[in-house]
Amino acid sequence: MTEVRGNNLDPWYSHYAQRTAGLSASEVRALFAVASRPEVVSLAGGMPYVSALPEELVAGAAERAVRKHGPVALQYGSGQGTPRLREQILEVMALEGIRASADDVVVTTGSQHALELMSKLFLDPGDVVIAEGPSYVTALTVFRSFQAEVAHTAMDEHGMVPQALRDTIARLREEGRSIKLLYTIPSFQNPMGVTMPWERRMEVLEIARENGILVLEDNPYGLLYFDQAPPQAMRSIEEAGVVYLGTFSKTLAPGLRVGWAVAPHAIREKLVLANEAAVLSPSSFAQTLISEYLSTADWRGQIDTFRGVYRERRDAMLGALAEHLPGLSWTVPAGGFYVWLRLPAGLDAKAMLPRAVKELVAYTPGTAFYADGGGRDAMRLSFCYPEPDFIREGIRRLANVVSGELTLLGEFTKTGPLTLPAPAPDGVLPPSIG
Repeated sequence: MTEVRGNNLDPWYSHYAQRTAGLSASEVRALFAVASRPEVVSLAGGMPYVSALPEELVAGAAERAVRKHGPVALQYGSGQGTPRLREQILEVMALEGIRASADDVVVTTGSQHALELMSKLFLDPGDVVIAEGPSYVTALTVFRSFQAEVAHTAMDEHGMVPQALRDTIARLREEGRSIKLLYTIPSFQNPMGVTMPWERRMEVLEIARENGILVLEDNPYGLLYFDQAPPQAMRSIEEAGVVYLGTFSKTLAPGLRVGWAVAPHAIREKLVLANEAAVLSPSSFAQTLISEYLSTADWRGQIDTFRGVYRERRDAMLGALAEHLPGLSWTVPAGGFYVWLRLPAGLDAKAMLPRAVKELVAYTPGTAFYADGGGRDAMRLSFCYPEPDFIREGIRRLANVVSGELTLLGEFTKTGPLTLPAPAPDGVLPPSIG
């Protein structure tokens, strides 16, 4: 009889496929348990404020979905998604300049699922995905789960830096690496909150064309702008070399788990097959509910309501940072959910987190958003979910934590108590990028 060996907790450890080594606990997900405690101000998770969505809109759509379309809504469906919803998705994407056919759209179980399907179709062990540094934490997990490596390319206050992208590609080519995908969140990026200008989007697309690299454009936040709409989607100008990912999680509700991909014909066909192999079909009921919502509700007006909610919370966070941490630097997002905060030299956001939780405030350390262990001097602060007063209190608590860490650092280095850097002159916010 063959002896089964494992670790102390899992007797099947040695039986897992090699690719499971890429699965690891997300620092963001681990924080949700902390965030659920009512005494903790959580600036960690990117949870949409679904309470801003009138209950009757969703309840009415659900009731109509069952009453009018019950036999279809409760049945298996197409692996590509319902024709009606795919047509309506075209209306949503038109707001960002995308012109497509309903046949180009594949409905998925959230855009996260589309990321997994694209990885399944394109990534072999040892392949490389180029991604912004920092980048969306769960995308990094998905890429690694298919035994691909992530190569980060530098960002500034305008997103991915084209010359840094060229340098990254050249280095990888010299090493003989196979580059399969360029992953980017160009509008209100997660985690930095920055937005890529139109000219830079065109330059990035040109670099990808020159090097034969498929662009994976992830756009969960593009419609959640505060004052001025961001540039149109990259897919609006490039069809053959871009796969576009969208979702209803941020503009309606994440619990419905409905997203989509828009892809060139050949890729779309394979996406449908991969979708059927994974889930058979996305939820017919969720799709029908969303179709009823889009058909009867003022969904554009509801998106505008969300913009107002998140703008108020963004302003509360920026004001609190200016008041309590005036010497630090942070991004100033024009939409979306996130601010990226840089810490003073010598502080480590990941090491500081237990002290922050003890002080009843939570954030996500910058290390969660790098595949190579970077980002220790930074953190992501989410303003989407807490009420403005809680945001202000959370930043006040965070400032106490930072001051306490600086005092400890001064004691250990025997330099005397350190202080926060001096505030920017004339009340101007510090630079976006430290």
